[in-house]
Amino acid sequence: MFALGQKRSAGMGNGLLFVSLSALVAVLLSLLFAPLVGVLGIGNTVKENWKALLLSGVGLFLTYLGFNLLYSRYGASQYALYAVISIITTTIIVGMFWLKEPVNVYHKVAIAMAIIAVVLFSIGQSKA
Repeated sequence: MFALGQKRSAGMGNGLLFVSLSALVAVLLSLLFAPLVGVLGIGNTVKENWKALLLSGVGLFLTYLGFNLLYSRYGASQYALYAVISIITTTIIVGMFWLKEPVNVYHKVAIAMAIIAVVLFSIGQSKA
């Protein structure tokens, strides 16, 4: 649904407006369903986690912006490339280097396979 909506926004004059309005829908739905998964303590959540909220908000904005640019300029078929690159960067930069999460041989093989997928996708796009 997200990919289809982003692709249909390609003809709009202001992609950021579309991103903003779709994010607003997501916020409203999240607030509507939040009480079903736990206590709705908005004040305490903001007070105790404002730095993480700010960081996550900027990250979500960059994700939305990236998807909007991707779909409006290149199409949904490029999603595979974007998704794999996101997995690689999140795993290596955030997981391994920033959060110092443990990595075993299976993780390393998966990262290598993701890099191979990016290379193969790029070769495939150049021959299409």
